Amino acid sequence: MQRHVSEEKTMSETVQVTQWLCKVCNWVYDEAIGDPDSGLAPGTAFADIPDDWYCPECGVTKADFEPLAF
Repeated sequence: MQRHVSEEKTMSETVQVTQWLCKVCNWVYDEAIGDPDSGLAPGTAFADIPDDWYCPECGVTKADFEPLAF
């Protein structure tokens, strides 16, 4: 007779936001892609974007972006 052993593991999930949504025009800033036209290399974290950066679609500041949740 085969016995099934259940193993519980405690995992803490870390949600890493890598995409940010413009609340005005819905343009998505993807950290993996960056914004090369604005000088932001792929891999640039949203937190590392200068405060004077603006949405390439509608021109609002980064204050008008929110984390994109899946």
